Amino acid sequence: MNVKRKIILFIATSLDGYIAMENGDINWLNTVKGEGDNGFTEFYKTIDTIVMGKTTYDHVLTLAEEFPHSDRKCYVFSTSSTGNDKYVEFVLGDVVMFTNNLQHQVGGDIWLVGGSGLLDQFIKEDLVDEYIITVAPMILGKGIPLFETDNPRLRLSLRESKQFGEFVQLHYLRK
Repeated sequence: MNVKRKIILFIATSLDGYIAMENGDINWLNTVKGEGDNGFTEFYKTIDTIVMGKTTYDHVLTLAEEFPHSDRKCYVFSTSSTGNDKYVEFVLGDVVMFTNNLQHQVGGDIWLVGGSGLLDQFIKEDLVDEYIITVAPMILGKGIPLFETDNPRLRLSLRESKQFGEFVQLHYLRK
């Protein structure tokens, strides 16, 4: 039996809907008092594959001394890079076709890390099955938005909400 793997967005945002400052900086998240790892470890156990955009990948490499997801299969959507490096496989081409093929391979769920450009493509093609969005009590005023404009209308269903210190995590399922 071939079960379709779920694509899950797991991301943090400011109260006014920004995932980073205009320059990509996310240090503002460290100023908010959380609880433990804010549910990350529990979520991470459910996935075995990660997809992200090239800008997000480059940013992850600047944040850590070592790539933090070397224990998972990682794909990076890019308009310029091809092949593999020691951490990821670069994907050039049709997001929908690649994602549909990936979802029908054997494995666990798939984490859509971001950024907003890749998320926008996934939303416009209705590829996201679950949205786990952790809201920080911060109004940034400007930055990189979680959701871009002109998205289709999507009806979601609230699965659960959790509080982690000052953060609130909302878990929605696509209807």
